[in-house]
Amino acid sequence: MEKFSRNSRITCITKILIENPNKVINLYHFTEMFNSAKSTISEDLLVVRDTLSKFGMGRIETVPGAAGGIKFINGISEEEKLTFLDNLSTKLMENNRIIPGNFLYMLDIMYNPEIIHKAGLILASSFDKLNPDYILTVETKGIPLAYEVARLLGIQLIIVRRDSKVTEGPTVSINYVSGSTKRIQTMSLSKRALKKNSGCIFIDDFMKAGGTALGIIDLLKEFESEVLGIGVLVDSFEAPKKLVHNYVSLIQFNGVGEDGRGILKPTPELD
Repeated sequence: MEKFSRNSRITCITKILIENPNKVINLYHFTEMFNSAKSTISEDLLVVRDTLSKFGMGRIETVPGAAGGIKFINGISEEEKLTFLDNLSTKLMENNRIIPGNFLYMLDIMYNPEIIHKAGLILASSFDKLNPDYILTVETKGIPLAYEVARLLGIQLIIVRRDSKVTEGPTVSINYVSGSTKRIQTMSLSKRALKKNSGCIFIDDFMKAGGTALGIIDLLKEFESEVLGIGVLVDSFEAPKKLVHNYVSLIQFNGVGEDGRGILKPTPELD
């Protein structure tokens, strides 16, 4: 059987780990793949572990036990995180981003793969120690960001609907009050979407007063499950009294300046 060089083994091991975040991989998978001794693979993993840690790209954890092995947890360096948040704040303050009603135009941001990957990486790193079972979002603008967080955490994404769909079978629907407009709205979720006693992370693109997040919390109670954390890309400080607490936001929106541009900056705790 063909023998592989150390560089080849390290390259393949790194790729496999990064493409399977939070998935436990037994060392025998690599010993059989490369026809190498377990001690050789262990030495390769030390190189991968040290390199990823040195550049703040994530960490490798050892899972003990007969069914154990190793798993990769995504990460991002502080320098890369701060640079990204500064650049994103600047981009969101560009001319013509404020549209009638003092809304912030973000569609191009939400559908930009590079931006969403970095934002998802920061949020995933904020929640990985909570060991969630699912990522939740509400259709539609938050879907790309929520999908990326789910992918980086290696767990399933669940999309809560504004109204039920016949193709999803029996659903649970609740009414909730929007925190900013105070209007009654509806959200629904298929009964088979998640298991009971699940822990979830709610991800959204923008938070005003937190009415949607509070609705998600109430909806999950119908499934005997709970929200472990909340993450948003942009948090509006025009509505300082939130209906939810202990959430993570990447960017603060502080209204519109005299020049007609939005006033945005990285959230202080992420600086």
